[in-house]
Amino acid sequence: MMGPSHALSGAAAWLAGSWALDNFAGYHQSPLAIGLGATVCAGGALLPDLDLSGRVTTNQGGATVAHTFGVFSLFVAEVIEKVSLGIYSATRMRHDPHRRNGHRTFAHTLPFAALIGWGTTALAAHFGKWAVVGIIFVMAGMALRGLFDKWAERAGWLIVTLCAAAIAVFTAARLPGDRGYPLLGFAVGFGCVVHLLGDIITTAGVPILWPIPTGRRMWRMIGVPNGIAVKVGGKTETIVLRTAFTLVALLAIAALFAPQLLHRFEFDAFADRGH
Repeated sequence: MMGPSHALSGAAAWLAGSWALDNFAGYHQSPLAIGLGATVCAGGALLPDLDLSGRVTTNQGGATVAHTFGVFSLFVAEVIEKVSLGIYSATRMRHDPHRRNGHRTFAHTLPFAALIGWGTTALAAHFGKWAVVGIIFVMAGMALRGLFDKWAERAGWLIVTLCAAAIAVFTAARLPGDRGYPLLGFAVGFGCVVHLLGDIITTAGVPILWPIPTGRRMWRMIGVPNGIAVKVGGKTETIVLRTAFTLVALLAIAALFAPQLLHRFEFDAFADRGH
């Protein structure tokens, strides 16, 4: 799928999951925590596509997420693409095809999602609130680039960077400084998994079973049959799926906050009658 679809699916999945935890497990979160989780998960749902690099010096090519912070993120994408290709080349079996790029290799695996999630948690736990601010800044920038792709493209990477910084500062000022924030790592890792599930339903598939060899191949692309696969950038993705993700997100938001707002309205009305 394309970047905007990945980001929207990440946000929708987090909001729906937050509603399920609140409704069935009694796990309540503040509006700030829910919004932060949805933002980080939307950004995390774009991370695997950092293995699709472009031309660093001219700010061209690459995936949507690679353009988030201009040449800086394009350089990071170039590094991730080369590392992914190196891992592919080092672990490929005889019947795995030769490749010249690392797109949809290591960064599109469950070990990558686990590694990124664990690394985010460890970073926040070890370095505290400053690391949290940095993580929120990067994830918010990616989320903005994915969720509002047309606006971000027109505004440019500098405006996206400034908006991401504002979100990070605003959030940091309202978060306690004595926590490790393990949910940040979970949100990033969960977003990566949502990305893999989104790519599985496309014709290309992903090597989600790596590093388990299947037959005589290590890097077997797993996906749905071509007859029902989603065409990347086609109407099914851009209209049907994005509409479905948007509805899920809006319904989850309504289910999470409508009862609280209704209760507050009833309380205020009762207080007014009491006077």
